[in-house]
Formats: sequence, structure tokens, C-alpha cells
Amino acid sequence: MKYRSPHHVSDVMTRTVVAVGLDARFKEIVTTVNQWQVTAVPVLEGEGRVVGIVSEADLLAKEELRDRDATMIGQRDRLTDYAKAGAVTARDLMSSPAVTVPPDATLPQAARLMALHGIKRLPVVDSQGVLKGIVSRADLLKVFLRPDEELADEVRQEVVERLFPVSARNMRVHVREGRVTISGTVRDADLIPLAERLAAAVEGVVDAQCLLEGPSTP
Repeated sequence: MKYRSPHHVSDVMTRTVVAVGLDARFKEIVTTVNQWQVTAVPVLEGEGRVVGIVSEADLLAKEELRDRDATMIGQRDRLTDYAKAGAVTARDLMSSPAVTVPPDATLPQAARLMALHGIKRLPVVDSQGVLKGIVSRADLLKVFLRPDEELADEVRQEVVERLFPVSARNMRVHVREGRVTISGTVRDADLIPLAERLAAAVEGVVDAQCLLEGPSTP
């Protein structure tokens, strides 16, 4: 059987996405977030184009700043928050433009975007900005749920058999809880470090170690 790592966002994203329109009102958004147990919702315009996102932080501004005086010295840098505290529709509540990712982005690219912007999920959009799905931190972690047997088969096919077509029959691939061990004897010892790197790069592999030996010296 041929195995393929889930290399792209489209392989792990959630395709059924809860979203709201620009004119969705505050209580409607709060109800949606609570009902679907999500931390943010994309805001759509026209034929499903993502124009922003409303997060729990955007919604909480209304409660956080309820008793504060917007005219106080030192509050000027929070004018945006005060504006959101008075907002009643997604149009005024949302953070825009939304940070999005294309379906063909790699999982590391999506993870870096999340880390850079300090967010937990990314709307997935096509070249026209139309919503196609959403990817969360939990989705990116799905690759680590791949069965050990599946990982072993992929390492064997994509690493061992490609790098060592002659020596493959003398090699063993063992995977336990995502940790890969490749052992045996190979003709070309110079390829051992590369084999270890390629095995570690298989999506879902936690760690990889090559216990390989080169040809015996007479």
C-alpha cells in the first residue's frame, strides 16, 4: 500500500466552518461562538470571501472596558479596544484583514503563522479569498495520531527503499509511539545521516534514529 504524509493544510483542515456575515449582531456572534464551542469565527462578504475574523478577545472588550473612562490619560493606545467595546456588529468588531492560509500551505508554514500572530486557528482560503475550511492547532497535531504501522510503512517506502534499494532487504524499520528506529547494514554509509533526516521529516514522526552500519571491512 502507498502511504502519503499529510503535507498540506488541505489534508488536515476542517471543511465545515461556522462563520458570520458583516452585519451579524453582537449577541448572534456570542451565541454562535458558544453553540459551536469555537474561539473565533471568520466574517464573510459576498460569495464567501473572508474579510475579517471576530475572536473571543474582540467580544470581551465590551466587558473588560465597561467601567473604564476612555478619556483617561494613558488610554489613547487602546482606542481600538474602546471602539470594539461600543461595536454591535461583526463589521465593527472584527480584526481585519484576517490572517489566512491557502490550502496548499505546508503544516509547518501554518504553524509558523499561528505562532507569529499568536492565534489558535486560521481560515483557509482560495486564491480569491473564498473560505474553504479552517485549520486549528489541534488539526496540526492530528499527524501525530498516525498509527505506528503506517509510519513504519512510509519510512520503509519513502526512505529506506529509495536511498538503499540494494541494502533494503538487510534493514529493519521499527516504530513505537512515533519514534522511528532504522537498523541493519548498508553499502553506502555516507547516506546514513540523510536517511535519519528524511525519516524525521515524515509527518507524524516524533523522533528518528539510524542504527545503521556500513559494509564490514575485510
